[in-house]
Amino acid sequence: SEAWKHHKTVLKQFLAGFTSETSMSLALYSVLHKPLRDHIEQYILLLTKLNEALKEGSEKDVVTSAIKEYVKLESFICQVLDEACFTKSLWESLGCKFTDMLCVPERRLLEDSKNLHISASTNRSDRILLFDDVLVLIQGNSFQSFDLKLVWVDENCSEKSAPGLYGLRIITPEETFFLSAKDLQIKAVWQWKLNQAVRQALNGKRDFPLWGQTGEGSEPPSCRFFTYVFRLEGKFKSASYEGEWHGGKPHGKGTLKWRDGRNHVGDFKEGLEHGFGICLVPRRSQDRYDCYKCHWYEGKMRGYGICEYGNDMVYKGYFKENVRQGFGILENLSAENPFKYTGQWENDKKNGYGVWEDKDRGERYIGTWLNDHKHGQGIVVTQSGVCYQRTFHADKMVGSGILLLEDDSVYEGNFMEDLTFVGKGKLSFANGFILEGTFTNKLGQGLQTHGILNTSNEQLDDRITKAQLGLEEFPVEKRWKGIYDQFLEFIHSGCKEEMEESFTGFHIQTSKELRKSQEYLFCQRGTEDVSWKIEDILEELVQHQGLESLQSYLEKALKSSLHPLGKLLKALTIAFQATYSGIGANRHLLTMAQEEVKYYAKKIWEFYQGLLHLALEQKGQLPAKCVDGETRYVDQKACSVVLPLILPCFYPELFMLYMLYHEREDDLYCQGIVDLSLFPDIKLLEFLDVQKHLWPLKDLTLTTNQRRSLIKDKCFLSATECLQKLITTVDPREKLVILQKTYEEIESTVSRVVEKDYKLPMDDLLPLLMYVVSRAKIQHLGAEIHLIRDLMDPTNQGGLYDFLLTALEVRKCFRVTAA
Repeated sequence: SEAWKHHKTVLKQFLAGFTSETSMSLALYSVLHKPLRDHIEQYILLLTKLNEALKEGSEKDVVTSAIKEYVKLESFICQVLDEACFTKSLWESLGCKFTDMLCVPERRLLEDSKNLHISASTNRSDRILLFDDVLVLIQGNSFQSFDLKLVWVDENCSEKSAPGLYGLRIITPEETFFLSAKDLQIKAVWQWKLNQAVRQALNGKRDFPLWGQTGEGSEPPSCRFFTYVFRLEGKFKSASYEGEWHGGKPHGKGTLKWRDGRNHVGDFKEGLEHGFGICLVPRRSQDRYDCYKCHWYEGKMRGYGICEYGNDMVYKGYFKENVRQGFGILENLSAENPFKYTGQWENDKKNGYGVWEDKDRGERYIGTWLNDHKHGQGIVVTQSGVCYQRTFHADKMVGSGILLLEDDSVYEGNFMEDLTFVGKGKLSFANGFILEGTFTNKLGQGLQTHGILNTSNEQLDDRITKAQLGLEEFPVEKRWKGIYDQFLEFIHSGCKEEMEESFTGFHIQTSKELRKSQEYLFCQRGTEDVSWKIEDILEELVQHQGLESLQSYLEKALKSSLHPLGKLLKALTIAFQATYSGIGANRHLLTMAQEEVKYYAKKIWEFYQGLLHLALEQKGQLPAKCVDGETRYVDQKACSVVLPLILPCFYPELFMLYMLYHEREDDLYCQGIVDLSLFPDIKLLEFLDVQKHLWPLKDLTLTTNQRRSLIKDKCFLSATECLQKLITTVDPREKLVILQKTYEEIESTVSRVVEKDYKLPMDDLLPLLMYVVSRAKIQHLGAEIHLIRDLMDPTNQGGLYDFLLTALEVRKCFRVTAA
């Protein structure tokens, strides 16, 4: 009507000749509709006559095609006019309430159940109206309308229909109902009209001709993109969802927003959060949010996630059923009461083995937990170097324990949280004295005791100075079970791709990286020339079973942040550092750390075998069956193949423990080396009883005013430089090779001196090796030797390497004794 007002002048010209008595509708029909129809009819008549006059040929075909298009246009115009009249009649017949709410100028009625009878299930409606944009169910004085863009029609629902009826299932975001017809033809017409109306609503235009182009299907797409606000009771009530849909449910990428400020962005499957998603939850008491960047499974958090809480805490770890479950790290980043927990979770609480670091107190607790409390056996390590092992019950120490002081004194008995002795106990001093009795600590009076002091100064028991904690209390196979369980679940699932990022994601450092890792999880990154798609991984595992090929493959896999084994190694590295770095660098934890690294190698080899077996099964090949001695085989492969590859990840913390453990003897050794370094070469060779015919005096080139007897650091220089490379390597295997080359350099120098091949007997080798060790000045030789001995390949025991290592140990111990 607004248009008519603005174009009165033009309208008057069109309506010239019409009297005021003439109805407006008739006038508009005569001016705007009839001329167009007459024009089309004239062209159809003209083209028909032309077609009759033409002979068979291309021109006749063109004219025939044109006639068909004009006929389609004529039918289309008739149908549109009929729909308009049909709709006008509806508005006149409906009550004012329905007309006011449903009547929209551009809306057209496509079908009415009064004209083509069909009924809704459970008598939920008296009348069904299909418009070009909505489906309306009227019952009594109320109605329901459904946007056609979010309507799915399913004809395969005969089992839901009553006997003798033909049904259609109508699916909408929040409701599903059935339309039933007594006649199959009526059902087919409604089905076709519904599908056509939905497709036209999605496309935003009508079909032309009325039945669509030749070969054009009537089925609308099952996947759609749309925005919808949920109304009914449920998890998503009042939430607005914008994203992809399938079968009436959110499915694919989408965003959910609630009125209270919550929102979820991520993947959906069959109406639930499923896959990677980011969820923001506002905190009521603060203007801050909890941000969950996590994997979801059927609407609940499950798998790996990074959660940044509004109270400055951050959790990186695993979830199940919306709660923290499995291995995880909780850290308080605020300046007030900073802490870090690395360990096992169960039902959102600390349960099982874990490590707690209290940064304010400078303490680290390593042990077991129950319902967020220290419970069971535990080790406490302090920044001052003191450590103790006790039994805990709900955070309280109970029973007696062992307290290891920094000066190597050991107290066995009961003591308080402030480390004061109380009750019966035994104090073993570093000098060998033993005080046994009852201890009290009164305010202002210091430590008091009533007991016996043994000053016999017997040789100090190694158990006192070299005490190692946690070995029996925390069996290595029970530590970090949460990490291994995730990997086992991944393998048992058949290495499904959707689980790969979930099973372990500790290579992710930031939220941005976590999101990116979901999008480019299986793409090559950086300089890596290997594809880490899971199907490629399994294919390559079969191809790399030879020893050299396998070592090369595992080296790349363990370095990759995309390979499952690489992710597993990253998680184990974090757990190891949480236990033994910083405050945890205490010599009394060395054996715990050492056996842990060996066990890591064993588990990685077992998981590699699990992946290989799966790959062989998928190719239809039978994996080799377990045979006798399988455990020994796994241990040997773990030590020889995997351990050298993973050791660099743990070496800094591990070697620090070795240095602390052997600190005193290394200090004595270093003092001896300092004393020997004052000797000139000839004097030192003479002091060490090296036979004179083996002295490489030819190497002592003199300059003016120099005396041969004063030259230093010239003899056996090549062997010395070779031995100094010992500190530049991590792999015990490489360190043993350096020892062998040092021996070969000594023997080569001697052979040059005596001018013939010379095989050194033990009596000659030991003093020469002593000389080279003295000149190499390796500061922590004791730590190096023991690390090699503890982590070397067992197959090297009893061979040349073992002999050289033993010789080095003898020379080093001799120097300590001499010092």
